[in-house]
Amino acid sequence: YLGTNGLATITAADLDNGTTDNCQIATIAIDSTTFDYTELGPNNVWFKAIDVNSNVDSGIVIVTVLDTTQPILATQPRTIYLDANGKYCYLNPYEGARQALAEAYRNVAVTGAAPRAVTNCLNFGSPENPEVMWQFKEATAGLADACQELGIPVTGGNVSFYNQTGDVAIYPTPVVGVLGVIDDVARRIPSGWQDDGNNIYLLGTTFDELDGSAWAKDLHNHLGGQPPKVDLQKEKQLAELLHGASIQGLIEAAHDVSEGGLGIAILEASLRFNVGARVWLGELMERDNLDLTAALFSESQARVIVSVGREDDVKFQALCEARGVPVLRIGVTDKENSQVDIQNVASLKLDDIRDAWAGTLPALY
Repeated sequence: YLGTNGLATITAADLDNGTTDNCQIATIAIDSTTFDYTELGPNNVWFKAIDVNSNVDSGIVIVTVLDTTQPILATQPRTIYLDANGKYCYLNPYEGARQALAEAYRNVAVTGAAPRAVTNCLNFGSPENPEVMWQFKEATAGLADACQELGIPVTGGNVSFYNQTGDVAIYPTPVVGVLGVIDDVARRIPSGWQDDGNNIYLLGTTFDELDGSAWAKDLHNHLGGQPPKVDLQKEKQLAELLHGASIQGLIEAAHDVSEGGLGIAILEASLRFNVGARVWLGELMERDNLDLTAALFSESQARVIVSVGREDDVKFQALCEARGVPVLRIGVTDKENSQVDIQNVASLKLDDIRDAWAGTLPALY
């Protein structure tokens, strides 16, 4: 049988079945003593006996090698996220590609995983159109520069051209995927609130950045200006903070703030497990000099909302301060009340929000 080292060893004595001689056997020997996985099954082994007078007899012995050792599994959990925002790339393809990477990087980080590699699918109109070719050039340059700044390699990708109807091209849409590694899947951070009474914190700084936002395009049919600025060093700081906090078990849930802004992020985190929240925005508006619209719908980058158990509040805030990441308490989870109450703004029942969210596509098709 093969051992745990992948080898099987025998001696001539293992094969001897009582070899005798009228005088005396001097030695017995075999020509093969060690076998590996390439020799599984029957093997011909030459067995030789020599007596004290140097008389020799020999023959073939069939040695069957078996492997009954089970493999020992060793796996490492992976997290992968894909992100893209064609509106941002339409306004600024260089910054838009950087933002797509930043958001995918952040979405991996909120799970507690460490980002490790990048892939992509770059979607554009006809490269025969000089404007489209310029968009492609700028987007690839933005993605390459951002990967170098974050220190993660591109492992592969593809390009898709001629995505258009007639002469009308799609928005330039580089889809970026980031792969992350987490050493213990048991400490993966969920994306929605689960427990009652946890404090909700906003990590990062909010700016008055509504150009290219869902608020501007979907509510006001306006697409102009410049997309939110991307600061990849802040993204890196935020990711390192989330990874460290997950190792220490300080975060109960985490959700990135991106398309739709803080208001949408809070609703998504509440819908995940149908746990409500009470939220206040006054301190945020005062600290970051914002009006209510910007506080709710700005799409500033490098931001995440997290929920933290009260017993871990002091330790978590100290970790944020040590890592240089702005932190502000903006609410508390409310498991008993299935709605999101935004102080002095609105009370939104989760059932109503879920019906509107889940019913859109069925209503169209």
